[in-house]
Amino acid sequence: MYMIPLVRGLTDGVYQLLGRPPHFMNAYLVDDVLVDAGTPAAAGRILRQLRGRQVSAHVVTHAHPDHFGSSHAVCEALDLPLWAGVDDVEAIETATPVTAQGRIPALMARMKMPPAHPVERKLQEGDEVGSFTVLDVPGHSPGHIALWREADRTLLCGDVFFRLPRLSAPWKFLTVDVERNRESMRKLAALRPALVLFGHGPPLRDPDLLSRVAR
Repeated sequence: MYMIPLVRGLTDGVYQLLGRPPHFMNAYLVDDVLVDAGTPAAAGRILRQLRGRQVSAHVVTHAHPDHFGSSHAVCEALDLPLWAGVDDVEAIETATPVTAQGRIPALMARMKMPPAHPVERKLQEGDEVGSFTVLDVPGHSPGHIALWREADRTLLCGDVFFRLPRLSAPWKFLTVDVERNRESMRKLAALRPALVLFGHGPPLRDPDLLSRVAR
């Protein structure tokens, strides 16, 4: 069977799905769990790249439409349970925008949301997802989570950090609580991850840079 390849070699059991443009909106296969699902337009691409692979669940790092946009379609097609941070569950199940204060977020809140989908598992700090541990890192959204593997110091940070084009905090107009997100940045940087995988941007293997940006 022909299979559209996944980007390989990130680290043991972790693959980045291909997207266009590269690294713009990332989704990952971690062990047998799909992490994030881009916009609604990404559904076909994600399903093609997962064809023939074992996938047992789908995790959303946070309830923004560029991360759970295709969650309903992918979960329906592959019969997957959807998991998300406890404080983002309502937004996903009701397709309600999670927005910051200001005119731009108010305008964005009027845009059409992705299809809602029931969340079967409400994730909290310390829960296990495959070989990774859930970390609560609120700020960008109320229930934002990250995934951390101590064994090889691999971190999937969602949008706690952006790397488009340079490493930074996420854009303020998309962030519900800027100071809480800054606290989450410091929390993740203190782990000294050897590999950081972002919702937006290419992988990073520089814990010193992460620490400098998180100050």
